[in-house]
Amino acid sequence: MNTTDRGKPDRRIKVLVVDDSLLFRETLARRMGEDRGIVVVGTASDVFSARDMILDLEPDVMTLDVEMPKMNGIEFLRRLMPQYPLPVVVVSAANERVFDALDAGAVDFVRKPDGSARGMEAFAGELIVKIKIASMAKVGQRKREYNQDPVNSVGGGSRDVVVAIGASTGGTEAIYEVVRGFPRDMPGVVIVQHMPPVFTRMYANRLNDNCRMEAKEAENGDSILPGRILVAPGDCQMRVRRRGNLYTVECFQGPKVNGHCPSVDVLFDSVADTVGAKAVGIILTGMGYDGAKGLMKMRRSGAYTVGQDEESSVVYGMPKVAYDIGAVVRQSPLRNISQVVCSAVSGSR
Repeated sequence: MNTTDRGKPDRRIKVLVVDDSLLFRETLARRMGEDRGIVVVGTASDVFSARDMILDLEPDVMTLDVEMPKMNGIEFLRRLMPQYPLPVVVVSAANERVFDALDAGAVDFVRKPDGSARGMEAFAGELIVKIKIASMAKVGQRKREYNQDPVNSVGGGSRDVVVAIGASTGGTEAIYEVVRGFPRDMPGVVIVQHMPPVFTRMYANRLNDNCRMEAKEAENGDSILPGRILVAPGDCQMRVRRRGNLYTVECFQGPKVNGHCPSVDVLFDSVADTVGAKAVGIILTGMGYDGAKGLMKMRRSGAYTVGQDEESSVVYGMPKVAYDIGAVVRQSPLRNISQVVCSAVSGSR
């Protein structure tokens, strides 16, 4: 156990920094060392050095560059996680490999800075926040248990029904597990996942390639249609609006709500006001309370609401707050949520 010089336990988060750039490692270690809640216990220039340091230093969280010499970060994660589950925050350029890292077991990611002093400062601040969240994540229980019998049909998709999903840390994989169980004729789905610009489009494309529904990053005015998934852009708030006999989305530049843009509460509030009892709301893994009040508003409007349970959540924050305030009609393990929602949509709740 780490102790301070007075013999008291050191409760700071122990971090191992893994990056092939000496300047980057030193700069990051110095910046994180300024935070009283974190201590950098080691730095490594490649994954083989990192492997040995993990065993010797027993870090609470590891930061990991995706592009590394000798072996890339994704392959390292695939080998590491089954034997030594450890919360990992990956550092990635703006490309789709970040989702491979999340699939391999990383808790979250931060976009690599542009090299400017301001960019590095913003990056370090964001990374510190995500390290603190990752330190609370349950990585040892992240074995996938996909629903083996996806629903084939909900009896014809209805344009009057909207399914709204909100998630944060751990949400990329959780959302994927839910929507992959949806049939092609599922009513329209709208999603807010806390994620920066550029990555939301990549994520929507990834869903489109792997699900039976069509998925795209939402654009202002897009119609919510059966068989379609719309993912909120990473730099916009998204609301549901009624236009004639169709529901559409409004994507707009706006202030952060609950610290986020896009915000789950902004989406859920609009669904409650516009769709009412014809809606289904789903709140998944994530830190904080974004979406809880919006889900409560949806429930009060007559919507059917579902919350991910504690055991299957990477971070049981957002679903817990929603459950505690009475916003959740049904709590469910992640592997069952798609079937629960399909049953609700088809009228057999």
